[in-house]
Amino acid sequence: MHLTYLYDPLCGWCYGAAPVLAKLAMLDNLTVELAPSGLFAGEGARPLDERFAAYAWHNDQRINRLTGQVFSQLYRDQVLGGADGMFDSAPATLGIIAVGLTQLDREGDALKALQSARYVDGRNTSEIAVVANVLDQAEFPDAAARVRAPDEALLDIYRKRIGKSRQLMAAFRMDGVPALFIGEGDRRRMLPSDALFGGFDRLAAELQAA
Repeated sequence: MHLTYLYDPLCGWCYGAAPVLAKLAMLDNLTVELAPSGLFAGEGARPLDERFAAYAWHNDQRINRLTGQVFSQLYRDQVLGGADGMFDSAPATLGIIAVGLTQLDREGDALKALQSARYVDGRNTSEIAVVANVLDQAEFPDAAARVRAPDEALLDIYRKRIGKSRQLMAAFRMDGVPALFIGEGDRRRMLPSDALFGGFDRLAAELQAA
């Protein structure tokens, strides 16, 4: 069975879905393809001003209550409270894709490391240098090196994967993530939007019914 998971590494709801995604990855006879959406990259990036930071923190608290995922005070102070910061997922997305080029089955681990660095350790993963350091510490040195000096091959793969995800979002008239699809090609269908947050047993039942 093939699943496609649309995400953005700066999406709080995607972080909230991380425990369920980890359980999915452990199931036999199931392939989970990570599809970076670029939702908060490029034209989707924005300055992390005081108003947006307050909105993000309020939303994060909702996610915490629903999923139990930690949004630390360090994150609030050092990331949301950082002066003149950017809310830009391109660096983190580039890092995850770089990991996939060297260790295809480790993109999920890279996503988890970057989410933890941001939301727990309070590190600004909108900065290339921070992303590279996180990857180094997570034992992805080759990917870290590529992120520090991205070549045209890496950037081309980044653009193609983002483009593919955006085509899927357009086909299903989506404007947000996370989203989980089952099947491939014309037989692909999107699971209910709350499937990632209603408990793993419910998601497992959805998959068995597919």
